[in-house]
Amino acid sequence: MLKFVFWLLAGVNLLVFAIGQGYLGSFRSETREPARLKNQLQAGKLTLRTQEQATAPAAPPGENEASKPVPPQSYACTEVGNFVLADARRFETQIAALDLGDRQSRRNVAGQDISSYMVYIAPQGSKDGAERKAGELKQLGVTNYFIMNEANPLRWGISLGVFKSESSAQTQLASLNKQGVHSARIAPRYSPSKQLAYQFRDLDVATRTRLEKIKAQFPEQELRGCK
Repeated sequence: MLKFVFWLLAGVNLLVFAIGQGYLGSFRSETREPARLKNQLQAGKLTLRTQEQATAPAAPPGENEASKPVPPQSYACTEVGNFVLADARRFETQIAALDLGDRQSRRNVAGQDISSYMVYIAPQGSKDGAERKAGELKQLGVTNYFIMNEANPLRWGISLGVFKSESSAQTQLASLNKQGVHSARIAPRYSPSKQLAYQFRDLDVATRTRLEKIKAQFPEQELRGCK
């Protein structure tokens, strides 16, 4: 009996010793579960922040860099032109609705306007060649002509009339064709003129679109970037 009690006490002491040393685990998981503590801390996901970052207001939930609004597109400088005076007045009337104030300006541009239309026969290469062609015209009954001898690209050509409108020039050409003159042509004549170009600055997309619609009413004009 005494022997049984001895071994029972010895076994109890061994059990208490083993629990105290942690051989059989522990009910205090916060001190005997290093893996669990490591998972809770997730040291690899920690981020060091500056003082400014730490004190900055937090972004609303769900907002990040990708979801921040993108600044609207704008056009620094847009130019439309070049207008002759009559078309410039019509264009100015249209763009007044844009109400751009100081963001709108215009500038003078050197250009050329068609001043008249000439019916002519191309240069014949020399004075003799032009006189021979004039002789052929006389035989066809054409007497209203002029040999051009000025120093220009049409020298030694033959003018058969200068007209204010293209339609009048076409009428003269048709009459000459009936007389047997088939080498005559029509060419516009130009004179220096002042034209106008318009510049618009810092346009947003909506205003630029409205400007493009106005410009579409003037298909001969160019819309381009500027400085």
